[in-house]
Amino acid sequence: MKPKDVSILLVEDNPDDIELTLKAFTKHNLANVINVARDGEEALNIIFQGGEEDTGENVPDLILLDLKLPKVDGLEVLRQIKGNTKTQLIPVVVLTSSREENDLVESYRLGVNSYIRKPLDFEKFVEVVIQLGLYWLLLNEPPPKGRN
Repeated sequence: MKPKDVSILLVEDNPDDIELTLKAFTKHNLANVINVARDGEEALNIIFQGGEEDTGENVPDLILLDLKLPKVDGLEVLRQIKGNTKTQLIPVVVLTSSREENDLVESYRLGVNSYIRKPLDFEKFVEVVIQLGLYWLLLNEPPPKGRN
């Protein structure tokens, strides 16, 4: 998969984290399309925009998901993504500041592909985002789109 073919859904409510993530991906040409959902409800609307009849062609290649979100929390978003045959193969990386062990355990129980705690340091945060992009978008071999 070439970077120009890549779409990411960033589910994040912190404006500073959104800005840093977008800058890191843009600076390193890691994705062509980055959609941002600022709460869990908006994320679910984007992911399931075509409803049950959706062909799956508009789903993102990667979802970066914060857990502490307004309206619908990140664990419920993850539950719905991984519980639906049309979206369950989308790689989901939890990128959160949560230090709660229950969040970590529940995320893996629900099928998260990776769980990363956000570094508090600005430069370390940017480096983590770059490494995420390099691994999930360039090195990882995803399943073909539209496969259940």
